[in-house]
Amino acid sequence: LTSLSDKENNARPEEFGANDSAEETQPRITKEIVQEYLASLDVFKSPGPDELHPRVLKELADVISEPLAVIFENSWGTGEVPADWRRANVVPIFKKGKREDPNNYRPVSLTSIPGKILEQTIKQTICEHLERNAVITNSQHGFLKNKSCQTNLISFFDRITSLVDEGNAVDVAYLDFSKAFDKVPHDIPVKKLVKCGLDYATTQWICNWLTDRTQRVLINGSSSSWRRVTSGVPQGSVLGPLLFNIFINDLDDGLKGILIKFADDTKLGGVANTPEDRITLQNDLDSLENWAKTNKMNFNREKCKVLHLGKKKMRGTNTRWVTLGLRAVHVKRI
Repeated sequence: LTSLSDKENNARPEEFGANDSAEETQPRITKEIVQEYLASLDVFKSPGPDELHPRVLKELADVISEPLAVIFENSWGTGEVPADWRRANVVPIFKKGKREDPNNYRPVSLTSIPGKILEQTIKQTICEHLERNAVITNSQHGFLKNKSCQTNLISFFDRITSLVDEGNAVDVAYLDFSKAFDKVPHDIPVKKLVKCGLDYATTQWICNWLTDRTQRVLINGSSSSWRRVTSGVPQGSVLGPLLFNIFINDLDDGLKGILIKFADDTKLGGVANTPEDRITLQNDLDSLENWAKTNKMNFNREKCKVLHLGKKKMRGTNTRWVTLGLRAVHVKRI
């Protein structure tokens, strides 16, 4: 592994108000913990740029678990991440549409497997901190224990249909961020980690993990040259989804309507009986766009739409929804 002393251009959490005298929560990483992770590796997964194949790591678990445990503890304790763990092979995964259009592919990062094992341990510590302090809002259903697409749909459907059954007109805006995971500025998640009270060593490790990242694209056995990564949380990494949840957690702040999220996919709804109700909904939408501007994100306008449920609205009093240029669809009450 590359030396832990690579700290060039590395930001530090104290720049965002972190206190290195705060109580540390780093647990001891034992040989047994590492051995357990190595034994559970999927041997059919692809290696990262360091070419350490999971089959080799799994079969050598008895031999390498102790030195890896020492490396992991030193890395976490000092907040320094080996350069090999900040490199990624990006493999484009086709989604839908025309295969000739690069926008129809999702980039998945293949990173170092030893680095992922330490990410798993750090993730567990962060999750325990978030759960203990109830940091993540109830509106988030993505990448969380005991939550899923089903809980997302049921929660929103139950609240919206209750309003419709009471005879209300309801507007629902379906919102989508453009390339959300790839555009997250690296400094903002660190600021929010500090704000939620995470310990200094873990915050510093995350800060270093996001700093000076490089990646290359692999297609059919050919690779591009290495390029620096200036934004985004790696899709395919262990910590990426968790960091995105922390990043988008304050999207709800100050909203009056019903907001439900699954990662970046967001639904906003509320009663739209009167002009005042619709102004409230429009103010919520304006607040969401202000959040996007503050956090350097963009809405994908083509995927943002508004749905009207229940009784027909009066002419000339529709919610404007002009900020995102949403196209309205009316659904009559059954």
